[in-house]
Amino acid sequence: MYRIVFLLLSSFIVFSCSDNNETSIELPYYNEPDFTPLFFKKKSEVNQNISHTIGDFSFLNQDSGFINQKIIEGKIHIANFIFTSCGSICPTMTRNLKIVSDSLNNDTNLVFLSYTVTPWIDTPTILKKYKEHNEIKNKNWHFLTGSKGDIYKLARQSYFAEEDIGFSKDSTEFLHTEHFILVDKTKRIRGIYNGTLTLEMQQLIEDVKTLEKEE
Repeated sequence: MYRIVFLLLSSFIVFSCSDNNETSIELPYYNEPDFTPLFFKKKSEVNQNISHTIGDFSFLNQDSGFINQKIIEGKIHIANFIFTSCGSICPTMTRNLKIVSDSLNNDTNLVFLSYTVTPWIDTPTILKKYKEHNEIKNKNWHFLTGSKGDIYKLARQSYFAEEDIGFSKDSTEFLHTEHFILVDKTKRIRGIYNGTLTLEMQQLIEDVKTLEKEE
């Protein structure tokens, strides 16, 4: 009888220890431009199977300051692609992303990167006016401009901005996408959202909070 009780207690202790040592991973990873979600239980599995990360970059923000990949080191960030003269989806996307920014305003580990897809028009001065016009106060939200080729390459090959249909396109083909891309602290893509849908912003907010809890 005592032996049975001992074995049961031992099994429970082993199970508990094993369970406590296993990192909880709730959100999927995206390793390919077709955005097929990949789920894992352990970080070791992630390192073995997920090779894609956001590449290095260097652009000017609305204050004419150089912003590069160091700004997202060890931080979560949300990226989107807009242009200030857009009269269709961009105003809606900016308003919706502001909902996320305002809701998570106290999160200093969260960065917003809005890349212009018309950098030959959207100078830092114009981007600054755009940010002010939309009453965006978040200092961690940068509107970026620079080389068209560099922005388009980063958008399509790092962020999979247009999913697989845009992966092989070059900068001669105009980039226009409603996607918001959520990237974790290790520069891996963890979520994609339709930036024109206000209802998806609550899910994005919850997913950011989930990533904050990951080790």
